Amino acid sequence: MHTILQEKRLIAFDLDGTLIDSVPDLAVGVQRALHDVGLAQPSEAQVRDWVGNGAQVLVERALTWALGERPEAALQQNGHEAFMRHYGAAPNALTTLYPGVSEALHALREAGFALALITNKPERFIAPILDHFGLLALFTLTVGGDSLSEKKPSPVPLIHVAQALDIAPSASVMVGDSRHDIAAGKAAGFATVALPYGYNHGEPIAQSQPDLLVSSLRDLLG
Repeated sequence: MHTILQEKRLIAFDLDGTLIDSVPDLAVGVQRALHDVGLAQPSEAQVRDWVGNGAQVLVERALTWALGERPEAALQQNGHEAFMRHYGAAPNALTTLYPGVSEALHALREAGFALALITNKPERFIAPILDHFGLLALFTLTVGGDSLSEKKPSPVPLIHVAQALDIAPSASVMVGDSRHDIAAGKAAGFATVALPYGYNHGEPIAQSQPDLLVSSLRDLLG
């Protein structure tokens, strides 16, 4: 195993942009939602830069782009409901696992690490997606963006998971693709590992100064 995992017991992972490339399905959900409310639809590339802060913010960014200004509350609600309906109907139609993810997760679990998933994606989508890829049973605990009072970049979800599993933050690692993952990990006292291939609002993840930058989850296996 990589040296960053020495004396660690818990490894928490982000989902979108870290384990899965979900943008193709998220983009379809956004496009159909904006069509429903009579607005122009963004490209997949545009949606890629909007992902990372949860469904509400994703929809707000899309509506703001289409309108040229922030949406009123009623339109935001309608857009969000439409997105949740369309995305929820087929969250795995175009989504794929990144290379090395399944191999790494299975190896880490077999090595005795507790694995947790901490995502800003709504909780209702987590189990269906993980189950689709045969990964659900590997995670001891999963937390969505609406599971608690706060979500990343707040450290609250990470601290919650560490406390629930009775593992000290100093024995924990946060693995993600965005500045929100790294900020949350640092604030919670976790070691931080970043991946460069995900969604970070068009910014290099190295700017967030993670403890370790790897090109694939396979790199954690040593």
